[in-house]
Amino acid sequence: MADIAIFEDDAFSVPSLTAAINEQEYLPGRISSLGLFHEEGTTNLTVQVEKDGDTLALVPAGERGSSGLVVGGSKRNLIPFNTVHLPERFTIKADEIQGIRAFGTRTELQSVQDVVNRRLAKARRQLDATHEFQRMGALNGQILDADGKTVLLDIYKSFGVNRQKMPMGLNDPEADLRVNAGEALDMQADALGSVTSSGSRAFCGKNFWNKLVSHKSVKQTYLNTLQAASLRGDARESFEFGGIVWERYRGKVAGVLFVHDDKALLVPEGVPDLYISVFAPADYMETVNTEGLPYYSKLEPLPFNKGVAGEAQSNPLHLCTRPRAQILLEL
Repeated sequence: MADIAIFEDDAFSVPSLTAAINEQEYLPGRISSLGLFHEEGTTNLTVQVEKDGDTLALVPAGERGSSGLVVGGSKRNLIPFNTVHLPERFTIKADEIQGIRAFGTRTELQSVQDVVNRRLAKARRQLDATHEFQRMGALNGQILDADGKTVLLDIYKSFGVNRQKMPMGLNDPEADLRVNAGEALDMQADALGSVTSSGSRAFCGKNFWNKLVSHKSVKQTYLNTLQAASLRGDARESFEFGGIVWERYRGKVAGVLFVHDDKALLVPEGVPDLYISVFAPADYMETVNTEGLPYYSKLEPLPFNKGVAGEAQSNPLHLCTRPRAQILLEL
């Protein structure tokens, strides 16, 4: 039978557990699966961001006493952002491993590792869901806490820019949505400046989506074409119209919708470093001054050696570097 002392094995050290949780199966999230966000690690808890007009860039860390980044021009300034600490705890009681028996060629260590990995997998899924929530918050301009109300970061306020909005005219059956879509793309292109994108995608709320797919101009565009199947099939699937890929986005946390029912969020795709996810190191002695990883995990004994307490954590900062390129489309 396995003994509680088995957790003293190097297989349960911080590096081993951190590697294990980073190798856990990925939980698909629509924003994450699209690959919009570029991920990188940092050795600092605070990330300095340089703002030049509507353009933002990460500032590299330097040695103490050395010269820093040269910032020229009166329009540039540095804005500090703190990474968000996302810890969660789990407990593995002694009773859960005392009854483990080695079976076949499996060792007691392998069996205990299975117990730990199941807990890590659950913790990883919850952290993945939180990253999806915060990344969608970056697209919306406000990153909220788990309660769906507390604002952790207001991107537009921090950078002193206003959110661009545009009515699509969905309540007018005679409106030419193709023309309106073109105007929205022009607004986006102006915000991107000289930077080009590979395309644009609109995440639609429920009511916005229903009015879009049933609008006269959309129906006429797809009438008698092979693409008409896109409208005859599942009404939740994405389709292209007016140079934009439209899709219904379904997601909410604590009753707060990621995308408002009556709105759509138009974002550019294929723009280098437009969306970034920076990960700071964990608050463990073993990870001080190391480059941050997306996930960390650690175990420690419970009082009276009745089991082990585990922690999984992530320390992200999700940002949009050109927030005015995100156009809020209204009915």
